[in-house]
Amino acid sequence: MDNIKKNMVLGILAHVDAGKTTLSEALLFETGAIRKAGRVDHGDAHLDTFDLEKERGITIFSKEARFETAHRSISLLDTPGHADFSPEMERTLRVLDCAVLVISAPDRVTGQVRTLWRLLRHYNVPTYIFVNKMDQPGMEADSILETLKSELSGGCIEFSGDDVTIPADFSNDNVQEEIAVLDENLMTDYLEGNPIKSDVLPSLIRDQKLFPVFFGSALRMEGIRPLLNALDTLTLIPDYPAEFGARVYKISRDENTRLSWMKITGGTLKIRDMINDEKVNQIRLSSGARSELIQEASAGMICAVAGLTTTHIGSGLGTETDDTTELLQPIESCRIILPEGADPVKSFADLRQLEEEEPMLHLSYNEETRDITAEIMGEVQTEILRRLTLDRFGYPIDFGTPEIVYKETILNEVEGVGHFEPLRHYAEVHIMLTPSDPGSGITFENKCPRDYLTVNFQRLIMTNLEEKAHRGVLTGSEITDIKITLIAGKSHEKHTEGGDFRQASYRAVRQGLMMAESVLLEPVLSFTLEVPSGNVGRAMTDISEMHGSTGAPEISADGNRAVLTGTIPASELKDYSRTVAAYTAGEGHLSVQLKGYEPCHNADEVIEKRGYIADLDTRNTGSSVFCIHGVGTIIPWDQVRNYMHIDTGWRPFNGVDTEAAPSEFGENSFAAGDDTFYDRTEAHRARQSGDRPDTRTFKEKEHDRAAFDKELMDIFERTYGPIKKRVTNNDDDYPLVNSAEETVPKGPLGGDPKYAAAVKKKNEPKKEYLLVDGYNMIFAWPELKSLASRDIKAARDRLMDILSNYAGFEKENVILVYDAYKVNGGQERIMRYHNIDVVFTREAETADLYIEKAAHELSKKYTVTVATSDNVEQVIIFGAGAYRLSALNFLEKVKNTENAISELIGQ
Repeated sequence: MDNIKKNMVLGILAHVDAGKTTLSEALLFETGAIRKAGRVDHGDAHLDTFDLEKERGITIFSKEARFETAHRSISLLDTPGHADFSPEMERTLRVLDCAVLVISAPDRVTGQVRTLWRLLRHYNVPTYIFVNKMDQPGMEADSILETLKSELSGGCIEFSGDDVTIPADFSNDNVQEEIAVLDENLMTDYLEGNPIKSDVLPSLIRDQKLFPVFFGSALRMEGIRPLLNALDTLTLIPDYPAEFGARVYKISRDENTRLSWMKITGGTLKIRDMINDEKVNQIRLSSGARSELIQEASAGMICAVAGLTTTHIGSGLGTETDDTTELLQPIESCRIILPEGADPVKSFADLRQLEEEEPMLHLSYNEETRDITAEIMGEVQTEILRRLTLDRFGYPIDFGTPEIVYKETILNEVEGVGHFEPLRHYAEVHIMLTPSDPGSGITFENKCPRDYLTVNFQRLIMTNLEEKAHRGVLTGSEITDIKITLIAGKSHEKHTEGGDFRQASYRAVRQGLMMAESVLLEPVLSFTLEVPSGNVGRAMTDISEMHGSTGAPEISADGNRAVLTGTIPASELKDYSRTVAAYTAGEGHLSVQLKGYEPCHNADEVIEKRGYIADLDTRNTGSSVFCIHGVGTIIPWDQVRNYMHIDTGWRPFNGVDTEAAPSEFGENSFAAGDDTFYDRTEAHRARQSGDRPDTRTFKEKEHDRAAFDKELMDIFERTYGPIKKRVTNNDDDYPLVNSAEETVPKGPLGGDPKYAAAVKKKNEPKKEYLLVDGYNMIFAWPELKSLASRDIKAARDRLMDILSNYAGFEKENVILVYDAYKVNGGQERIMRYHNIDVVFTREAETADLYIEKAAHELSKKYTVTVATSDNVEQVIIFGAGAYRLSALNFLEKVKNTENAISELIGQ
């Protein structure tokens, strides 16, 4: 029995073009499973069996293959690397015993790698790392390893040498310490003088504390054997229970045969076994395009089962429970354009087959317009769907313009009620709608006492609530982040039928949504943008204009590159990656991943564009039907509470739920019951972070709006002294002009108002202002750039000293602006540094935007010069009437000034 090999499921994951399929081919070839390793670029890869995969050179569907090692019988799952097919990859993670994450040495840690790493950690998959393409020039293992440690995990440790079951230089004190810090107990033993032994490594890998790293080239078969040996000896396999269990992770079709792909997680599965009243007709083991029929599948195996028609992706069989939650979600939807004369109903039924295989399509059919819509991950996926539809159903389809997938949620808890009582029917349902944590989706709970309804009716209602994708009342988008709790209901001994509770349940949810404070949500992306340091101003300006947010840039060690991270609405990003490539001459790189759904930045605009009217949506109605005088009567949603047959005691709270805010606080505000008024969107943001909404949203709205003007006024007054306010004389206002030479008196000035204007113009200070983009200078001036690579704060301080000397000699009013500098509370602040003004913009506001506003205001009265090398900013400045000065030209001026100062000192 000890010689029986254990079954193991291994997943291969990577970003696109990292060499994932090439590594899979190498593993199969090295173990003798195939006679020749195919190549993706030659179109003969063993695992790329779909014609379009061969044409495009990418993996589209997860593939299965089998090979043997000394101690393991391994099922290999090769997953798609392209972001458009990430959901297919994510589903395989639930059935893996371990995974190999393939990283391209030239690309290192990309945005897709970070997404894969996050998913692997979420699904608790022990992970090995194979750094591929090390045969290319300039690839340094030590440098790459440091990147893995800093960006993925400190547990990334190189395994190499003769004994690949232990890390390189395992006896070295530094390596011992690196491993010891991964586990508290190990650290205790290590500090007591006990060296770490190799037998603890498998458990560290299983617990995802240690991630062995291998370097090689899959194409040249370098590093393959060490990786195989580690997989064979260091991976722990769970002990499976004797009782049958299985997890379905994929649905496919082989001609007319429907196949349910599953991992057996307990016991065995045999031909003719019954699962959910359906007979197992076939059990297949697949390896590439080949498959074999077997009579029995044991625990730990991956197999395809024919004969099951009710299974779906995420189905739990036997001892397993269903799990259909997925982290990756599509953020765009498209209308499917059918060929002329096609029957939409038949086409919808055909496309539902594809939805079985890819649930993220979320197909919907509008009976009124006869339109079919699908949610998509990207352009490549639409190409695949076109091909699949043509091959499988024999007709072409096309896709309309993609639209963002919005969602809706609520801010406050409400009771929703639904009653359905046409003649000889009866059902009443009361549910509670409660806001839940962002990203939690829709959850359900049953708190209905049995003296209201029998258990069978309660179960029926819960099924009805869970089966429908409930729509919001702002745009008709799907709702999310809401908990729906059944609290009461009523049936009739003679007249209640099962369908009655479906009607009452749907109406209860809708009625509650109509009462609640709703918020429109949009998909928000986390981004990492790497650009040359000279382009950071342009990048931050673009992000701000796209309603994104970012912190201060991270400067590379050599000072040549800057990395910006932050968030941005998906609707605004569009094809910005191409824009980045254009303005950085191909040196910039943008990577994004879905962060989640947050309050929509332009909700009013989206709602108006959608033109959705909740009261006219008869398919999602909040009204109820009551039998009045023997006739079924429809009662509108806002009146139904007065007709309900059950009173649960819930009443709308006289505060957030019903009280309106004063009109001066805006239509989007509501009262919190304590003389405080909040913005609906800000309240949702506060709920996301767990904070109380900021009362300044309205009470200090005018103050915040005037903050920029106040900062400019502070600069003026430090230069010219206090500016006196207007005074009134015979109901006419005349300004008192303060100057060093003359003060214009009050009144009509001899009856000639033109005199006041003339004197004012005569005494206007002829001052010059110099606005300086701080980071732009730092990255353009060699001295400061070198200093910034070691200490960005020191570079900022040095620039302030340089400009202070310059301003004192040239008698210019210098305003130095640093963008996105994080201060307490993220608010703008201005400080006087010797004889210059230094402005730190609020978080996510760029220096470009600040300088643009300042140049526009100051140019009305004064001579303004702006020092920057941002081409876009220079064009904006020129349009504002200011002079332009490039960073290098300004540096030359500064050097001339310093020379002049030195000459004076010498004299």
